Amino acid sequence: MLGARRGAGVPGMVLFASFVGFGAFARAAGLDFWQTVYMTFTVFALPGQVVLVDQIDSGATLLAAAIAVTITAVRLMPMTVSILPVLRGARTPLWQQMLMSHFVAATVWIESMRRIPELDRADRVPYYLGLACVLWPLTVCATGVGHLIAGEVPADISAALLLLTPFYFLFSLIAAIRERMDLAAVIGGFALGPVFHLFLPGFDLLWTGLVAGTIAWAVGRRRRA
Repeated sequence: MLGARRGAGVPGMVLFASFVGFGAFARAAGLDFWQTVYMTFTVFALPGQVVLVDQIDSGATLLAAAIAVTITAVRLMPMTVSILPVLRGARTPLWQQMLMSHFVAATVWIESMRRIPELDRADRVPYYLGLACVLWPLTVCATGVGHLIAGEVPADISAALLLLTPFYFLFSLIAAIRERMDLAAVIGGFALGPVFHLFLPGFDLLWTGLVAGTIAWAVGRRRRA
């Protein structure tokens, strides 16, 4: 119940607003109600969904759309690898680990990594699933609401709502800093992001994460040496 209560608080409100914006965005791109809702139901990752809708709207081929969405999903692999050892116990079944992996997304991940280490091992999976099982249907409902009221929501407001989730993730990430390695990663990302955006547009996020993350890892390793 602790995870469910957390999901119904600020994280849920932020995600609800963001997915209302996505629903309106998808309708403007020509997707019908059920296509839009089904996308959130199965994907549950706002950046990938926005990219997919953009690809559909621009007339991209199925292969090009699949590659673009896959690239946005690469970030979920290290997130999954980092959170599963924190969640699972010695007897956590494989099917449960696979279920938890499906729910790995920015908000679920950051909220879990902030709270779960403080919990007993036996309470971690229930907290995570409680959080995810509130946020997931909430985003599905928000997507439907956004699609239905799209005509009443100006395009600028829809776009602004989509930005709420990354801003919330950023501030939560800063609040979750516990070590110098974490701080180095955040500062490195802020410093290098504009540089790579200027010289390597299209690959800026990839290189920012790779370089800033490597520097942060080196800082952490040196500190432990």
